[in-house]
Amino acid sequence: MVDAGAAIAAPAPLRRSWRGRLTMAPAFLWWVVFLFAPLALILVSSFFKRGPFGGVVYELTGANFSRATDPLYLSVLWYSVRMAFLATLICFLIGYPAAWFIATRPSARVRNALLVLVILPFWTNFLIRTYSWIVLLNRGGVINRTLISAGVIDQPLPLLYNDFAIVLGLVYGYLPLMILPLYASLERLNPEVLEAAEDLGSRPFRALRTVTLPLIAPGIVAGCVFVFVPSLGNFPVPQLLGGGRRIMIGNLINQQFLDARDWPFGSTLALLVMAILLVLLVFQSRVLRRSREIGIDG
Repeated sequence: MVDAGAAIAAPAPLRRSWRGRLTMAPAFLWWVVFLFAPLALILVSSFFKRGPFGGVVYELTGANFSRATDPLYLSVLWYSVRMAFLATLICFLIGYPAAWFIATRPSARVRNALLVLVILPFWTNFLIRTYSWIVLLNRGGVINRTLISAGVIDQPLPLLYNDFAIVLGLVYGYLPLMILPLYASLERLNPEVLEAAEDLGSRPFRALRTVTLPLIAPGIVAGCVFVFVPSLGNFPVPQLLGGGRRIMIGNLINQQFLDARDWPFGSTLALLVMAILLVLLVFQSRVLRRSREIGIDG
């Protein structure tokens, strides 16, 4: 009887293993169909030629990668990196005080209400929110009319179709993605650590630089990645608020796929952007690992 009971009980771990695999199957299938398969398609397409009428001709070539190093396209990439970096920096300078203010509220109800206000813009379509800035920033828009009526200016300011409008649109669109990770890190920060730094004579700025920022480094890096990556590949904002006068790498990729119908070269440019993303993710993982090590050692 013991042997029979053992024989019956033996398959139980196996059954649990299969149940776990079946539970993960939908998520794994989603990743394969909507992530790995498109990435593989882009990777493969980058090694082929453009057809005479667009599309892909399945003849192996490395010309797409050589073309991507042309100074014209590298200047577009550099411009995109500068715009994305500037938007990320401004988001941090605005997002850190906002996250600190929310995290230091004593009432959980107030914190939750403020967080709802942070994510409230996501309830509206991104394009609609971008179009609203055209109404606000154009020469006859709300901002210029208000300033002229108040006597602050005599002529309308050129607030639209320039780098200022592009950065403003990116900051407005992705600022919540900076605030939320910073809030998550600040909310877990032990206030006794800051009190100890103050008792030891640290001024507020020094305590911020030597205590607070290192402790919330994972949240800072996560927020910067969340803002920088979509800003780098964004194409509606430069097209609408920039007027198409300056294009970013997202606009260039969009043009290659839809206008020029040069799918292989568009795939190559997309791989270039994904390579930058991979570097950022590796940097983020190292920061997280170092943060865990410091936490364990402490």
